[in-house]
Amino acid sequence: MTRRYVVTHAKGIVTTSEGRALLEEAELAAIGLDAARARLLRAPSVDAAGLSLEGEPPEGFALMSLRVALGALRAADVGAVVRAAQLASFVETHGFCGRCAAPLADEPHEIARKCPACALVVYPRVTPAVIMLVRKGRRALLARNARFPVPFYSALAGFVEIGETLEETVAREVREEVGVEVANVRYFGSQPWPFPGSLMIGFTADWAGGDIQVDGTEIAEARFFDPEELPNVPPPISIARQLIDAWVDETA
Repeated sequence: MTRRYVVTHAKGIVTTSEGRALLEEAELAAIGLDAARARLLRAPSVDAAGLSLEGEPPEGFALMSLRVALGALRAADVGAVVRAAQLASFVETHGFCGRCAAPLADEPHEIARKCPACALVVYPRVTPAVIMLVRKGRRALLARNARFPVPFYSALAGFVEIGETLEETVAREVREEVGVEVANVRYFGSQPWPFPGSLMIGFTADWAGGDIQVDGTEIAEARFFDPEELPNVPPPISIARQLIDAWVDETA
């Protein structure tokens, strides 16, 4: 298998002018990067390595934001791009040892950095977050986040707090954001989400009581929708859309 390369940038990733994200070694040279300095990504579907570019890419290449890339790229390439983005963020934010302040070095056999002075090994931080579709009969609860750059409705979501089970997080986040109670919390699936390093863990749950009362800060609007009246929803690449599509298919 020929190795391909993902080049990350402060504005996203570097692609060819045609929008191809996995570059060949000769294309790295055209950008001014050395393939020998690339870090292996350990992506399951492709032999890929990642590097970062600080300046602007030369003619023949372009910058693509990470959010655009997740919706535009082939599914087989998304895993490598997500790993490259999270690895670049990890390296950028872990230059020095948190115990003794010595410069960290890459570990050659795993995705980690090690302190040569005190031997502390640090790994990329993965922040767990739950995302849940609450159902009431054949209807599902969708909400519009006040901070979404594009106005659309999605499943509720929130970060796991210390000491919580995932199921407790689901119940707390739904209660805090829209004021209702849930029951029968069931695992759906998971998805890495590189903004900057989350693991989205999907659930479904049943409405168990209460009227919708949005928090007014994070959630601008929320209500139960029938599958025939879907509003604007997230793109297919997201686990939020996968939760919605599974519900629509089941109730069709």
